[in-house]
Amino acid sequence: MAIRFGVGYVGSALIGHERLTGMLAIPYQRPAGGEHGVATVRYRCIRDECVKDETGNYLAPTAKERHEKHGKYQSLPGDHPRLYNTPSLIRQSPYIALTEGELDAQASELADVPAVGTQGTGAWMPHFEPAFVGYERVLILADPDEAGLKAADKRAAAMPNSRVICLGQDVNSFIHTHGVGEYRKRLGL
Repeated sequence: MAIRFGVGYVGSALIGHERLTGMLAIPYQRPAGGEHGVATVRYRCIRDECVKDETGNYLAPTAKERHEKHGKYQSLPGDHPRLYNTPSLIRQSPYIALTEGELDAQASELADVPAVGTQGTGAWMPHFEPAFVGYERVLILADPDEAGLKAADKRAAAMPNSRVICLGQDVNSFIHTHGVGEYRKRLGL
């Protein structure tokens, strides 16, 4: 997964970016690649005190992570919302999944379901919509909370070729718990 999506780890940060030490670095790769093939990088906290319980077991997918005094994800200062995993948009497929989050898009891709992700429910921009025209189905995978369902319904209202699917948990957790076959089945694939 790390190689396919270019994910890295910030072991030592540049001056001014020290707060990113110990985080995953998730590049937003452009489909064309090349010298300017990375549009931006977002960072995900994986610090033990945030993602593990007192006995050293990971909290996800059964419990909520504890990110105190910082968010689970961080963007570079001045960065703006973008779609994650845009190379999937040029993959030949009659359908594409739209997830809330980068890791959910990665999990879907590894289940052989093309997917792009947003940076959370508030990061959707109207200029993203044309990217989904032409698909037979846009599978909007809603996180099972009020904000996730509300955002998914709003996106679906603007895209007549879409369906909102709630798996009862985020995509990554669902695949981890139920497997790829059940994931594809729930999507109708």
